Amino acid sequence: MSLIVAARFTTFPTAENAAQKLFDAGFVEEDVTLFFVNPRGQHARYPIGGDTHTDPAARAAPKGAGMGVTIGAVVGAVVGVAIFAAFAAPLLVSLIAAGVGAYIGSLVGAMAHTREGGHVGHHLPFHEEMRDSGVLVAVHVCPDNQFDAARVLREAGGLAIERASGRWQQGRWADFDPRKTPEPLNEPLNEPLSEFSEKHA
Repeated sequence: MSLIVAARFTTFPTAENAAQKLFDAGFVEEDVTLFFVNPRGQHARYPIGGDTHTDPAARAAPKGAGMGVTIGAVVGAVVGVAIFAAFAAPLLVSLIAAGVGAYIGSLVGAMAHTREGGHVGHHLPFHEEMRDSGVLVAVHVCPDNQFDAARVLREAGGLAIERASGRWQQGRWADFDPRKTPEPLNEPLNEPLSEFSEKHA
């Protein structure tokens, strides 16, 4: 696994400027990449779009439909019996009323649970993402120059500077996962320049 330092920028020109500053500081092109990170929940992890196998708000729909079928069938049956008693309607009308009630109840129950997201206080997965969208500049570093890279990124206007362990292949962060919570890189105060920076000053 490789050590990676990255920072977020709001536009491609500012990210490209940061990359140039990294080159000026001695980092090579094969160790610097930039790419856009989509907003939360819009990372298209599946062929038809989306980041999760099912819509988080729809997971409780079957439960709501089941409850709705029961309640609707009971209400429909009561209405059917009332119609049968009041108008001497055939028994078939009572059965149809119960069936219609069950169908409407299942629909209302499923929609109600979908709207509420299952239960109060339920948090959808993409709301839990901590990474904001923007242009990410990532640098393949070693322990000796990671803080130098972080300083250059910060001075170039980088936000949310992070450190990660990942696969760096062919000049890019190959296993980057936008849903993973970033690990902030806390730079030591008044740290002297490393030998890497002194050589390329």
